Amino acid sequence: MNLEQLIGSYTTGKSWDEMLEGGEIRQPYQALMKAMGQMSVDELQKKELYASELFMNQGITFTVYSDNAGIERIFPFDIIPRIITALEWQHVSSGIKQRLKALNLFLNDIYHDQLILKEKIIPASLIASCPHYTREVYGIQVPHNIYIHISGIDLIRGEDKSFYVLEDNLRTPSGVSYMLENREVTKRIFPSLLTENKASMVGNYPLLLHANLIALSPRQISNPVAVILTPGVFNSAYYEHTFLARQMGIPLVEGSDLLVENHKVFMKTTHGLMQVDVIYRRVDDDFLDPITFNATSMLGVPGLVGAYRKGNVAIANALGNGVADDKAVYACVPDMIKYYLNEEPILPNIPTYQLENQDLREYVFENIEKMVLKRTNQSGGYGMLMGNKTTNEEVMAFRKAVDENPREFIAQPIIQLSTVPCLIDGKLVARHVDLRPYALCGPSGIEIVPGGLTRVALREGSMVVNSSQGGGSKDTWVIN
Repeated sequence: MNLEQLIGSYTTGKSWDEMLEGGEIRQPYQALMKAMGQMSVDELQKKELYASELFMNQGITFTVYSDNAGIERIFPFDIIPRIITALEWQHVSSGIKQRLKALNLFLNDIYHDQLILKEKIIPASLIASCPHYTREVYGIQVPHNIYIHISGIDLIRGEDKSFYVLEDNLRTPSGVSYMLENREVTKRIFPSLLTENKASMVGNYPLLLHANLIALSPRQISNPVAVILTPGVFNSAYYEHTFLARQMGIPLVEGSDLLVENHKVFMKTTHGLMQVDVIYRRVDDDFLDPITFNATSMLGVPGLVGAYRKGNVAIANALGNGVADDKAVYACVPDMIKYYLNEEPILPNIPTYQLENQDLREYVFENIEKMVLKRTNQSGGYGMLMGNKTTNEEVMAFRKAVDENPREFIAQPIIQLSTVPCLIDGKLVARHVDLRPYALCGPSGIEIVPGGLTRVALREGSMVVNSSQGGGSKDTWVIN
């Protein structure tokens, strides 16, 4: 199979394609496509099968809670990498750093002086009505004033080739293990291509994360104790919890493994109690401490918030970050950047309509075929209505729900996500993608692993990339 045969049947549709532009292969993809053009379809399909076997053997899975047929699934992986140039990455990286600085300042402000509300930059009612504004942690001083230690900010590219922020994931962002495993699998199936294309390294993420966690320790000792707190084996991201614990060499614990005495957190070990300094929690706020939050929770640690308030344990990410994840608050992030940093946003938001405004609500439903409706506090592709792929009955049901509680919804224009090549049934086809870069905020600054997780909508025509909705992922190369 030569290059012309490989590309011959590839069609890009209406979206901007990241590989093919004006009928020509863009420079970043030329070396990759030339190498693949020298392989037969049979060779590529064998590599695809080998990749699936590697994922199966590693037990790289995710959970679909809504699927009654079975919960555990192998994470779908497409072997054709997604390529981003170093110049494009520099722009993305600068924009994410700017955004995280503003969001950190916002969280510190909103749980202390609340100047952004007093000066009416953001309506106080927006925060007061946010279900994830955690009043129980108001006034707590967090180490180094860092609230967002680990973030996975979702980006898309539109028809104008520009990157836009889709949403901020600042509580317990997942998927980084898939980014790391994707790269390991790519090393096995395309070892020479990685070297020849000089793809930036992503494998140091666990080392960076571990260093940042240790730096948060409230005790000035040589070997602080850090743990990962997991909800347990039935959580959708449990594979990732175990993976990161192994990679960092720290204990993976459940709530029952910890206890609080004298406002200090201890881990139960075979040698007795051991004080814990840092908790990388993968448990939602509501379930972290049954004394402070949900009294029925069996996942958390009674008294944890008291120890946190006393400054005897650091928690990453900080409690209360959910207020900045709210999709209605997302619309205000450009104002935060201007207010706290006196800068224009490097990465723009998608235009967002807050539906408490009656005129905007009417406009959205009059143009519903061009809109996507989202619940402000749902994720994973749930609670959405794609206006161009729906029925009148579904629209009317959403309209009723919006009219009853408009604060729970936003609307955004449907943006044609960029496409990249995927190998499906032995053919090269275009599929829509987004990008989740992972940023680590620590006392020494913000570090972003060059690459991130590219999620791909494997169903033809779909723009929903979430794994729970039939999406998969790709290795992401940042090249010079």
